[in-house]
Amino acid sequence: MERAQSFRTAAIGARFVGINQSQDKTVWWLKRTAGKAGKAGKEIRTSMCIDRLTNSATVYWTTAPGELKSKTFRGIPALEEWLNPVAEGITQK
Repeated sequence: MERAQSFRTAAIGARFVGINQSQDKTVWWLKRTAGKAGKAGKEIRTSMCIDRLTNSATVYWTTAPGELKSKTFRGIPALEEWLNPVAEGITQK
């Protein structure tokens, strides 16, 4: 349960909100709307499924042409890095 909660905390920190969970609380679904993108001005929607049984989080999103993509994470640091990429070449003073 601890890893699943860590995935959930990382998701909430990246502006995801919970939308559903299984009755036995082994699966949580979250969503995030990133805003408008592309010439068509369509919203980009991103969903995440956190699975306590497999100790993983899978992120689903659509590309501008409407293609569904997904990426599964088994470690919290990898998920956090993917959700919150650090801009390269920027140095802090």
